[in-house]
Amino acid sequence: MTDRLSRAFTQEKAQSYGITGFVKNTSDGKVEGEAQGNEDALQKFLKDINEGPKNAHVVKVEKSTIDTKDGESSFQY
Repeated sequence: MTDRLSRAFTQEKAQSYGITGFVKNTSDGKVEGEAQGNEDALQKFLKDINEGPKNAHVVKVEKSTIDTKDGESSFQY
């Protein structure tokens, strides 16, 4: 899956669940991001990004809990 496709897919899914945060490329060629929203929406979002878009091969999704960021109103890439 290309980085651009990965970021666009992630942003589309986040927006569909009302999740805020970001996704970006890293210098080592990976894609990383942060997401915040209600627990149900986050679980659905994680399920979707673990599957990836049609015909994609997701290697690994890592998850950790971080502090909520005030003032976020959208999901950026």
